[in-house]
Amino acid sequence: MAGNPVAERDAMARARELAVRGPRGVNPQVGAVLLSPDGRVLGEGWHRGAGTPHAEVDALSRLRPEEARGATAVVTLEPCNHTGRTGPCAEALLAAGVARVVYASADPGEASSGGAARLASGGVDVDRLDEAEGEALIADWLFVQRTGRPRVTVKWAQSLDGRAAAADGTSRWITGPEARAHVHRERSAHDAIAVGTGTVLADDPLLTARVDGDPDAPQPIPVVFGTREIPADAAIRQHPRGHRTAGHELERELFGLAAAGLQTLYVEGGPTLASAFLRAGLTDRLTIYLAPTLLGGPRTVLDDIGVGTIDEQRRLTVTRLEQLGRDLLVEATTGKEH
Repeated sequence: MAGNPVAERDAMARARELAVRGPRGVNPQVGAVLLSPDGRVLGEGWHRGAGTPHAEVDALSRLRPEEARGATAVVTLEPCNHTGRTGPCAEALLAAGVARVVYASADPGEASSGGAARLASGGVDVDRLDEAEGEALIADWLFVQRTGRPRVTVKWAQSLDGRAAAADGTSRWITGPEARAHVHRERSAHDAIAVGTGTVLADDPLLTARVDGDPDAPQPIPVVFGTREIPADAAIRQHPRGHRTAGHELERELFGLAAAGLQTLYVEGGPTLASAFLRAGLTDRLTIYLAPTLLGGPRTVLDDIGVGTIDEQRRLTVTRLEQLGRDLLVEATTGKEH
């Protein structure tokens, strides 16, 4: 069955717009658009969270049963082929009489994949479109499926001589307002933000994302690593999303965060926590703010990260350099990207 390339490409772009209306979490964000044989939009849908109808079924629910026969379903993710809280989307599309399915990203799940093959075996014409865009839409979710943990970004601000604070421990402010505004945008772009109990006790941060011009900016949920008790009057207890606590076994704690639907973690604690993530090999990206200042003293941005000799140095790939006011932003990957 020949498709309608222009209508299908427009429908896929629309499906991506619909997908991001759904929540980030354990399940991927997925959008779907149903087209008539002549390219008209018949119905739209998206996944609204665990236990709710998947995008394809949501779109089918907008139609009378006879309208779906001979239609084309354009979906951002390969229709699933398993029964969980809801039934298989591949079977729902077959039962509805859909004649063609176009999808972007393949489903990586062992249990849920195979929808395309099931549809093809049932006589449906199946094709892929905008594969790169489809994977970009759910890149963080795909990362969790492949690794079992959130994608981890470690952030710090430093002087040019590699200090995070002055000798007396004071650190506000090493960087200027432009860099600090960028930090808040980065916070908002992540699902969770991590600090250690030492940072909570020393700085009493609220850990909200305050983005100029966007009072409704998404808020990361704070995760406090460590075993010391958080004071009853700590500012973090007033965070709009509450907070989570975590122990010292980083990998196990990350698996728990992924199971709770958190796909990205922004590590903003001090040198102890940053070094622990690097030492454990659980860092995927680095965001570093370099301030044109010198502090001297013992307060270095990192301590032991498991490098004993020059042959063990952790080489990075710089992905971005940008001037932020008087400061320099350096973004890099560790080679742990999956």
